[in-house]
Amino acid sequence: MVAKKKNTSGRGQRDLTVKVKTAKGRKLSSKLWLERQLNDPYVAAAQREGYRGRAAYKILELDDKFRFLVPGARVVDLGCAPGGWIQVAVRRVNALGEKKGKKVGTVLGVDLQEVDPIPGSEIHVLDFLEDDADLKVKEWLGGRADVVMSDMAASASGHKQTDHLRIMALCEAAAYFAFDVLDPGGTFIAKVLAGGAENDLLTVLKKNFTKVQHVKPPSSRSDSSEKFVVATGFRGDARS
Repeated sequence: MVAKKKNTSGRGQRDLTVKVKTAKGRKLSSKLWLERQLNDPYVAAAQREGYRGRAAYKILELDDKFRFLVPGARVVDLGCAPGGWIQVAVRRVNALGEKKGKKVGTVLGVDLQEVDPIPGSEIHVLDFLEDDADLKVKEWLGGRADVVMSDMAASASGHKQTDHLRIMALCEAAAYFAFDVLDPGGTFIAKVLAGGAENDLLTVLKKNFTKVQHVKPPSSRSDSSEKFVVATGFRGDARS
């Protein structure tokens, strides 16, 4: 978790905020996005600590709470680009064997696009919606997974309800993929958007996992409707 530094300079908070002038031809939305990036403590922390994006802190905070990325775990990251979640998983499951005396885990990432290699992981170009995608993943893993995680989001259309339905459809597809590759007792984590259509997903997950929770980690922006569903204790024999 990233702690915001207290302002002890005697200056007002306004003085510490970076403002971006709107250049000719630059859209206001681009200006606001750039201002937010420049003033985001998680963006700064990611750059400082070598993560590929601020999203790394979302999985860090979720794992701090639920402890699913344990040494020796076999992890699958769906839609893994740019790779921040993989970077976190590699360290926490001890994929590089740096924690002496601890089990060595496995981290596998899949994405529609090529992703720059990350030491300690194996990354493949794969559409997880393909009929045999689960078979390929289990072959690459050498067995079933302990964790399936997804920070995927469908391309934004600009229409809030449509975007909600798209991301929920993607999340449901990821859940059914998880049913095919998880070991009993396994964990499924995925991004969802609040908006009503998530009830069907939660019903399915509750049939297949012993515990299902909705969580908004501190690094998730307050103005975002995103949350994460964390489903633990995969039953393995009650798939629907």
